Amino acid sequence: MTVEDFDFVVKVHFLGTAYVTHAAWPIMRAKAYGRVVVTSSNSGIYGNFGQSNYGGAKLAVVGFMNALRLEGQKYNIFVNALAPVAGTRMTESLMTPEMLAKLDPSFVSPMVAYLCSEQCQRTGEIFSAGAGNFARIEYREAPGVRITGRAPTVEDVADNIEKIADLSTNKVYRTSTEEVAAVVGS
Repeated sequence: MTVEDFDFVVKVHFLGTAYVTHAAWPIMRAKAYGRVVVTSSNSGIYGNFGQSNYGGAKLAVVGFMNALRLEGQKYNIFVNALAPVAGTRMTESLMTPEMLAKLDPSFVSPMVAYLCSEQCQRTGEIFSAGAGNFARIEYREAPGVRITGRAPTVEDVADNIEKIADLSTNKVYRTSTEEVAAVVGS
């Protein structure tokens, strides 16, 4: 794809999210209440062939949500991300009518309505919704390996890659500060 095509998709999906949120944020902050639901995609979370622009923009929305949920908490503004699984005009030529019926966008709506409600007390989370299935998505980090007493080498990484990649025990960090503290050993 051209750089222009790449840029256009990033502007629509990432900057479009930022601009709309930017306009609403001061109103929510002044009212000390708000619910923001940004739209991510499984193309960004898990990847999809030929969609580096779209996937990148949709995962950027998750990073945006992660920062805003921290900024909004003291103002009772909760921010979550939704990765809908639904048939759209973009996918209607790729799916059978039966599949499109299962992926009716109205099956996503209950999750959106809940995340926008006063009842929702969750913030900074990613949810998948589609075909009547609702699930939370979460990133995890392995404990890894710490090399001490000297500068680590490429050989250290190669020798320990299985332990580095082992997610059999893991930690879920809620802020970058938590992750940095774990990495530096505080």
